[in-house]
Parts: sequence; C-alpha cells; structure tokens
Amino acid sequence: MDDYFPVLIQLVIAAGFAGVTLAASALLGQRAKRNKVKDSAYECGMLPLGEKGQPRFSVKFYLVAMLFVLFDIEVVFLYPWAVSFNQLLESSHNEIWNMPEFFVGVVSFLIILLVAYFYALKKGALEWKR
Repeated sequence: MDDYFPVLIQLVIAAGFAGVTLAASALLGQRAKRNKVKDSAYECGMLPLGEKGQPRFSVKFYLVAMLFVLFDIEVVFLYPWAVSFNQLLESSHNEIWNMPEFFVGVVSFLIILLVAYFYALKKGALEWKR
C-alpha cells in the first residue's frame, strides 16, 4: 500500500486543482451578454458559413498525411535502437553474442517497413497528381 500512496496523493491534488479552477472560473468569471456572433466558431477570419466555412479536402491529402505519420513514427522507433546498439558496441566483448538477436529484430522491423512503403508506392499513394 505504501507504493500506491504517492499516486493517491497525485490524484487528489489533480482533482482538487481541477475543482478549484472550475469553481474560480464560475465565481470570478465575467458574465457577458451572449449573441449569435460571439457564440459562432472563429476559423482564421473566415465566417463558418456555406462552402467557405468547411472546404472539402481530397482523400489523397488524408492518405499522404497518414502515411507521413506512419513512417515518421517508425523512424522514431529506430532512434532508441541505434542508441542501444551504440551502447552494445561500447560494452565488453562478452555481450557480442547478442548482436545476431539484436539485428534480427531490427531487420524484421525494416522489412515490414519496406513492404509497407513499396505497397504504398504500388498503389500510387505517394503520387500527388494522377
């Protein structure tokens, strides 16, 4: 139970802070008159009405964005591997036998990444204009 006590304290402090902030906002906040203009959404100076309010984006835009996030996150996963590989090289030679296991993991990861990349290329996902 002693291990969970700091977590309990943090939860109590977070809940207390949220409650005090909401109460202070309700008590001290200005009571402004509401109207249609003040309650409408503000988007970059454009009125959110008609076609200009919500322009339609091509599905291609979302596909390229998702592929960017996918490959960007996978590259982020390679950075810790490179750091631990550098530490493995700097360590004693007794751990050199772990290197094949170390490489099998990253090579399989890169193969999956390359298969996904070539699949996206084949489907034309990275071609902006057709």
